[in-house]
Amino acid sequence: MNKRKDIRLKPKDGLTKSLGLRAREVISLVGAGGKTTLMFRLAKELFILQKKVVTTTTTKILEPLSEETPLLLVESDEALLKRNVSSHINQHRHITIAAERLGSGKLKGVSSDLVDGLCASEEIDYVIVEADGAAGRPIKAPREWEPVIPASTTLVVGILGMDGVGQSLSDDHVFQAERVSKITGIPLGMRMTEEGMAMLFTHPEGILRGAPFSSRVIIFLNKVDVPEGLLKGRRVAQKIIERRHPPIDRIILGRLKEEPYVLESVLTSR
Repeated sequence: MNKRKDIRLKPKDGLTKSLGLRAREVISLVGAGGKTTLMFRLAKELFILQKKVVTTTTTKILEPLSEETPLLLVESDEALLKRNVSSHINQHRHITIAAERLGSGKLKGVSSDLVDGLCASEEIDYVIVEADGAAGRPIKAPREWEPVIPASTTLVVGILGMDGVGQSLSDDHVFQAERVSKITGIPLGMRMTEEGMAMLFTHPEGILRGAPFSSRVIIFLNKVDVPEGLLKGRRVAQKIIERRHPPIDRIILGRLKEEPYVLESVLTSR
């Protein structure tokens, strides 16, 4: 049997190159520990590159700050919302959309069908979708109905926070702790291990569940700037590569709080 090869790369200039983005993409973000930050950091880069971007969710997100998005459109009538996007995208170039405002400053997301319809529009270069929730925790496992990944997705990015390694497996630190325990085999109350982190990416019921077969898959290990985070991230990346499933294009080790966002990138052969 041929051994799986990996190629370690030096940091690249920005998220756009590190993610290997193509000319037009629907990007679905899943996992925990930085999805929303990644969505708006990437959207800002694309905006600077003169691309037209829509950011949204198929679940719920906090209402973005004015510095995160030039325009927020909230409309429950999806046909009208789509027309409004078409009317404003050329002027603003980055628009965030949602179906309605909920309590606690949250927004209800849009349907996967609307995302699929937006991707068919030649006016839009990129649609970035937050496709599950994690309640601000660094670690999670998907609920029964998650993730909600649109069929038009061309790139799935799975993210977990390396600050979760060593945290106790409890609801204080982990979203859906019982499900994480079932996937990883780590008892509730015990500490999350590097092996457990790798399993959350590679297990059939892990955070990459439901990724379209035709989509590319990239893993983003966030918060590697915590103590020993880069070493932990490298070990988690190696464990993911050794498991050989699911097919993964590359693993990124990064931090989204400050630039450079990408510290290391590993290309993995399919």
